[in-house]
Amino acid sequence: MNNKKLLSCLLGAALSLPGFAAEKPKNIIIMIGDGMGFPYTTGYRHFVDSQETTTVETTVFDRLHVGSASTHPHHHDGVVTDSAASATALATGTKTYNGAIAVDIEKEPLTTVMEIAKAKGMNTGLAVTSTITHATPASFFVHNEYRKNEKEIAQSLTETPADVMFGNGRHFTQAQLDTLAAKGYQVISEYKQLASLKPGKVMATMPLTNAIDDEPMRLTKMTKQALKQLKGSKQGFVLLIEGSQIDWAGHANDIAWAMHEMADYGGAVEAAEAFVKANPDTLLIGTADHSTGGLTLARDGDYRWEPQSLLKIKQSPEAIAKIATTAEDPVAIINRSLPFKLNDEQLKLIKNTDLKEPKALTNAIKKVIDLHTGTGWTTSGHTGEDVPVYATGVGAHLFSGHLDNTDIADKIIKLLQ
Repeated sequence: MNNKKLLSCLLGAALSLPGFAAEKPKNIIIMIGDGMGFPYTTGYRHFVDSQETTTVETTVFDRLHVGSASTHPHHHDGVVTDSAASATALATGTKTYNGAIAVDIEKEPLTTVMEIAKAKGMNTGLAVTSTITHATPASFFVHNEYRKNEKEIAQSLTETPADVMFGNGRHFTQAQLDTLAAKGYQVISEYKQLASLKPGKVMATMPLTNAIDDEPMRLTKMTKQALKQLKGSKQGFVLLIEGSQIDWAGHANDIAWAMHEMADYGGAVEAAEAFVKANPDTLLIGTADHSTGGLTLARDGDYRWEPQSLLKIKQSPEAIAKIATTAEDPVAIINRSLPFKLNDEQLKLIKNTDLKEPKALTNAIKKVIDLHTGTGWTTSGHTGEDVPVYATGVGAHLFSGHLDNTDIADKIIKLLQ
């Protein structure tokens, strides 16, 4: 079935389903916590929990939680998805192969929710903590047979850009940025420039920073500004927001980095939630594309997970190791940089590492933090379990219960149609 026939069928189905005709959000905010399976949202709840009370406080992920979603790619690729196949499912409602950017298993283009929005005269935008050309944002806006073709993806985004693009732009050439400027885009490259933006189109090529070392809450800042830029759209807008580096922290098995990324993404979700409250004609729908790292909140048969010290870690293990490897006393640097005193087992682990090799020392510091907090990991890759779904605003109840990730796209498409 070609795309036009598919959309016609979807439109007919939409008109026949109760609830869709009466519920037409003007704006749709789609939020994806890349790699953010249930262990991450549970871990975040305890990470930010107040130690002044005897109860565990709920988070934005708890109060907006409506269900769960399965994430597997096309059956040719088995059970475990990559970000491209999952993002394509969330953007088009179609399962595909791992690595595919909004194309089907025959490598034919699939119509995305952003293309439908544009055809209806709506504005579109993205705010991510990865490159703008990365798998998730790319799958919502362009078509390519392989996610690693980021230079080709950059060219496609130059030819058919979103109205607002916030993220790292390292794969865009100066000529492409000049083309966007000629099309009326404000082109900026620093977070401090966000506040000075005028209404209208923006291309923000931000530094590729992380939430613990460089720019805390930068996705929260970008989300607030992206909503501000798009708010005046007469026909409404569709905005994609991704907490990209939750996934990167999971791949690195770095619990300190992961929880600080969760804090930034949680702040972005809260900013979107506030926008919905102030603009009740808006739908916020969020999920994850998959989970990453096989994160477990306990390890080695010990019934214990203690994340409180993670709040006090102000440098990533990689940053600590970089300083320590050049110091006269690396162990003293590590002891000063971590908010807890190393016990004999942890000291032995550090001392048995090559103290002049940054990568090895980074891994040792991560393991020390894991031992201290009781954090476990099973893989450096993705895992196949279900992920959370959260929603609020117009039509939020349509996403309750258990869904497949393609169902999320199908429902958004029906709302748009």
